[in-house]
Amino acid sequence: MIAYVCAHRSLVFLHRIVGGFRWKSSFRSPPLLSAVPVRPLIDEQICITGRFLPPHYPVTVHAQMHSEEGDLWEAFAHYNTKADGTVNLTRDHSVGGSYLGCEPMGLFWSQHPAPGSREGVRLKKQNVETPFVTLMSLLEGHVSPSEERSTELAATTIERWYMAPGVRRIEIRQDGLVATLFLPPGPGPFPAMLDLWGFGGGLIEYRAALFTSRGYASMSLAYKDHKDLPGPRKTMNVGDSYFRSFPQHIVSTGQSAFQLLQNHHQVCADRVGIIGLSFGAYLTLRTATQTGINPACLICINGPVGSNVKLLDAEGRTETSDCEKKYWWYDNQGHVTFRDASFPGNLDPGSKVKIEKITCPVLYISSEDDLSIAVTENAKLIEETLSAAGKSQLFTYLSYPGAGHLIEPPYSPNSRVSLWSVKPEKMICRWGGNLACHAAAQEDAWKKILSFMEHQLIA
Repeated sequence: MIAYVCAHRSLVFLHRIVGGFRWKSSFRSPPLLSAVPVRPLIDEQICITGRFLPPHYPVTVHAQMHSEEGDLWEAFAHYNTKADGTVNLTRDHSVGGSYLGCEPMGLFWSQHPAPGSREGVRLKKQNVETPFVTLMSLLEGHVSPSEERSTELAATTIERWYMAPGVRRIEIRQDGLVATLFLPPGPGPFPAMLDLWGFGGGLIEYRAALFTSRGYASMSLAYKDHKDLPGPRKTMNVGDSYFRSFPQHIVSTGQSAFQLLQNHHQVCADRVGIIGLSFGAYLTLRTATQTGINPACLICINGPVGSNVKLLDAEGRTETSDCEKKYWWYDNQGHVTFRDASFPGNLDPGSKVKIEKITCPVLYISSEDDLSIAVTENAKLIEETLSAAGKSQLFTYLSYPGAGHLIEPPYSPNSRVSLWSVKPEKMICRWGGNLACHAAAQEDAWKKILSFMEHQLIA
């Protein structure tokens, strides 16, 4: 990655030299493209400006970035300079390209895989200790980046980080637990979040890293499809004790994920919350209702109240129900939608969370174009159950029209479909989401999440 960043910087330097010669011939300052800040956190807004251009002049701003898998992501937008020869993306409106209107961060959230890319690509950060590096180019005229004869006037690079300086990343492989702990600079103690992702599995760290960059201890937990977990990687091989407390016969040798985080000497034990997306939201609700677990708050993003996937039983067997497949349906491209399987009436009755046992505030985020989970119906059930138990004050509900299933940190590109599995068969999953609506939802939801956490864990 260091070599990659250096290569980008060298390229920008060369562009400026060439651009300077071309424009000096007409006794004008060469065009300049700038971004402030140049090394922001992922959730920070960036001011992108072009200067020293002719007035009322058509230009294209082009963003391109390589993922860690090597896929090229890009976006572009058409602008017209003002009378003073400037273009400012926080002020001006795009008149064409990947998005329209005044969208200061549009060149990030509207990025998509370049033509010819692999099918079903989704942008996910693997190594949070390195940045996403974006090359910004200022092109002459209203053009498409694929046009071979577009003239580049100026360029700059931006490094966007999930980890702020001083954040510590600690791998946890303890008593069967697979996790990554992030701690802010300083001795603490800090409020904390346990971070659970969906049934795609693996150890996804970038949201936890960003929480810690905002002052919270945070631990991302793997529970499926990880090389350090037991059993087949595509099945659920851990049980309730993995998330809350170990079975009695091994209590002396380990702790659960929640308890490990809660008992850390740099964590405020009474200020630990849980956040989950999709199946992780179900596990969030389920863990919160277990005996001896008292989270300070819960954040559930597009998740159900039950499951068709059986957790590990007392004898150590893993069961995965295939009955939900009868609820799957495919579009004319062969892409699968899981939504109908998660209607409350279609869930395994024994798996349903006893919502009435929840004792802490719950923030539930719902996307109205979610094609993976029946979120409106599940949210309604949670709200009605808490209300019947006299706990309606615990429930906060946010609903976003046009947003899809994958609500991530702000300015992340939305994948309306992505590769779900390769074996035993290739499967492309539909997540939903209108591009602009989804971007607006992610930006607003992130602000509301941080505000909720501050109120519940700090205030």
